[in-house]
Amino acid sequence: STMNTKASSGGEKEALGMKSKTLEESHLLGEVKRGQAILVAYLLATLELTFLFMQIGVMPYLAKSLGLDSVGFGYLQTTFGVLQLVGGPVFGRFADQFGTRAALILSCASGSAFFLLTSISTSIPLLFLSRLPAVFMHGLPGAQKVITDLTAPSQRADALGKLGLCFGIGIIIGSALGGVLSTNFSIFAPIYVGLVGSLINTTIAMVWIPLQAKPKSDHLVTEHGTSQSGSVFSIREILRLMKFPGVKEVFIIKVFAGLPIGLFLIMFSIISMDFFGLEAVESGYLMSYFGVLQMVVQGLVIGKLTKHCTERTLLRLSVFVFAGVGLGMALMRTVWHYCIVAVPLVFAFSMLGTITDSILTKAVPSSDTGTMLGICASVQPLTRTVGPTIGGVLYKQFGVSSFGYFQLIVNIGLFIYLLKSKIPLNEMKS
Repeated sequence: STMNTKASSGGEKEALGMKSKTLEESHLLGEVKRGQAILVAYLLATLELTFLFMQIGVMPYLAKSLGLDSVGFGYLQTTFGVLQLVGGPVFGRFADQFGTRAALILSCASGSAFFLLTSISTSIPLLFLSRLPAVFMHGLPGAQKVITDLTAPSQRADALGKLGLCFGIGIIIGSALGGVLSTNFSIFAPIYVGLVGSLINTTIAMVWIPLQAKPKSDHLVTEHGTSQSGSVFSIREILRLMKFPGVKEVFIIKVFAGLPIGLFLIMFSIISMDFFGLEAVESGYLMSYFGVLQMVVQGLVIGKLTKHCTERTLLRLSVFVFAGVGLGMALMRTVWHYCIVAVPLVFAFSMLGTITDSILTKAVPSSDTGTMLGICASVQPLTRTVGPTIGGVLYKQFGVSSFGYFQLIVNIGLFIYLLKSKIPLNEMKS
């Protein structure tokens, strides 16, 4: 009987060993799958941005060939901005309720519709109609949602920062490719490539993004509830997120710290022509320089800093650097001055975006991260919508230096606020 007991205990040990081995293997498989899904999210974001920047370069020429003047083109850009602004939070709610995969498929399919309608735009009304699918074109927030769902809180800022790398690649390749295709073939060539590419993106999202990146709700039912109730278009649900500790304060900093520089960048095509006296080709080089800077900062610098500093420190640092950038912009006179100022500018811009996104997604239940990312994604379209009007007035009345002084004053105010207030942050637990 002793032998029987020994044999059975040996068998149990073996069974336990096999079980733990299976668990380990399934955990490893899970890790591989998660890694794969994150890489696919990066790929989809890069491709979508590349196609978008390809058509941005040819849009003014297409609009002009249809008889649209510069004011009309401004309205066209504003229409795109407003649609993206409205669509951001709605897209986020859609991702929370139907899963990230469904949201990414929606984004890629909307991209296909956008390029299809643009490719058949033979009149001005059709061109305006082609902007409609932009309401659901949110590849970047979609990729952010995949990353948010599949990374630990301590790795989130680094992983989100790497998306800036995709943005840089999109700007550089998209702008260059758009120019080459439209020069060598036709004005519609970049749009046809965008259409085919978006259809391929839709297929990639269907095949490679896991069905549900995480459980629907993490049962974190707080006093504010979770987002599973209510419709996708519910404004009340979106505003509810602002009640979580620290969310409203960090969101206000996100909007206002980057607003003056956003106005400057919207007016940049006019400023580079009038103030710096650049040709279109030179402006293109300057955009590429920006793209390279952003890739270096987001790919190499931010990840390293997030490992060594708390998010509170990095938030203060980005606002402080922004104030310094404002002073530099107020004093700059030549394009070379601007190239020097661009280094801290890109650093602060990238750091602010990444850190605020990371803080805000940690401040809400994980069943609400899509909505939160959607709200964050609407900050840029908001600037694009109000920007041309405010930026135009600032530039006409007070000149280029006014953007710098505005930047300096706003960010000094925010920096003092950050030092004095005790904003509750979910500090990362490495």
